Amino acid sequence: MNVSILSKSAVVSVAWLIGAAAVAQAAPAPASTMAPMLAGTWTLVAADVLHPDGRREHDFGAAPKGLLMIDAAGRYSLQIFKSERPRFASGDKSKGTPAEYEAAVMGSSTHFGRVSVDAPAGVITFTSEAASYPNWEGEKQSRKYTLRGDELSYRVAPRPNGDVPISVWRRAN
Repeated sequence: MNVSILSKSAVVSVAWLIGAAAVAQAAPAPASTMAPMLAGTWTLVAADVLHPDGRREHDFGAAPKGLLMIDAAGRYSLQIFKSERPRFASGDKSKGTPAEYEAAVMGSSTHFGRVSVDAPAGVITFTSEAASYPNWEGEKQSRKYTLRGDELSYRVAPRPNGDVPISVWRRAN
């Protein structure tokens, strides 16, 4: 008789533990996590700049190219390129002119690392592991974002001259 009561108690305890584990897994994630809604591949729609006087212009030319990839674990890779970058006349990357090197560097922005989202605050934070601009490596960059359907846009922190870069992405099909 005692063995039967003990067995029933063990079964109830195991069932309770399984239920508690399921509830814990279903609990909402903290606000500062990778938002599953952003996971996927995004293509660049616009890479603009808002000047302090209110003018908005293209920051990477009229037809910039770019790709933002975010995986379910919160890793990202981002590339933005100015379409009008000139090719190196020599055809050799190691023999570019100072103007060609400047155009290549200033006509691109790339970085990868981890991304987190605070959806209630509308903030996306990129933590760069490596970047074409070395000063960003290891840095956290938080940006206000909006997500409307398949369009993601955010504003980068102002540059020293007050210009605010604006990136607009569309989810790839």
